[in-house]
Amino acid sequence: RAALLSYDWPLPVLSCTVRGCGADLVRTDRTWRCVNGHSFDTAREGYVNLLQPQDRKAVSPGDAREAVAARAALLSAGVGTTLIDAVTERVLTRHPRSGAVVVDLGSGSGDALAAVVSRAAVTGVGIDISAAAAAHAARRWPAITWVVANADRRLPLANGSADVVLSLHARRNPPECARVLAPGGTLIVAVPAADDLAELRAAIQGEATPRDRVAAVVEEHAGLFSVEERFATRETRDLDAAQVQALLRATYRGARTREAARAATLTGMAVTLGSEGVVFRS
Repeated sequence: RAALLSYDWPLPVLSCTVRGCGADLVRTDRTWRCVNGHSFDTAREGYVNLLQPQDRKAVSPGDAREAVAARAALLSAGVGTTLIDAVTERVLTRHPRSGAVVVDLGSGSGDALAAVVSRAAVTGVGIDISAAAAAHAARRWPAITWVVANADRRLPLANGSADVVLSLHARRNPPECARVLAPGGTLIVAVPAADDLAELRAAIQGEATPRDRVAAVVEEHAGLFSVEERFATRETRDLDAAQVQALLRATYRGARTREAARAATLTGMAVTLGSEGVVFRS
């Protein structure tokens, strides 16, 4: 983590999210301002909240603090890092220059983007609708720009300002990704594989119905991107009871009332974490 603090890349080009504006934001001290007089203060944790009232569906949208902490604890124990390693290698291969801008949509606890920034020496921008997630990430990796915004709406980035956009089991916005990516930029999308958490789903729901999401991902990006590569990652981990409960909190499994009693009885078990990924070229 200390290495991240020594990077001296230019700040990414954020844009104003006030309706009808979209002007570039310039940071001075702890405030981001645009030429139209809109300003956004940096929170004490280090992130900037650009979420507009009309872009939220709840008072505190997105992941709660408990879900963010659970996901971070699992990643710290090595659970789920196979996908992060695969994505990092693909960023390194395609964008080896220092200072390339990598944007993570639905950045969550920040671990994935921090790993890419650390290994690839790039400029990172993490976007999540959860203030709890942004606060968690900003405290751990202050050299990365963390933004609270709704990735389903206009992304708070200037046209052509990103070299790579990531969507790892998170929100997807093909038109906006096409807008913010520079020519020849890379979009990496990963979705849960058909057998992802199959053992956990079977234990909680009584069955593990496989679902193929990749075809829909390719179809929704058609016309805006070309498919460069498809890849898959898979790991099976022996989790203890505490880690199983953390996985439930991180993935919302067992949250419904009718399944809560069954979830509470789970002890240690082997769990498969699988992802299907697509690398798109703009």
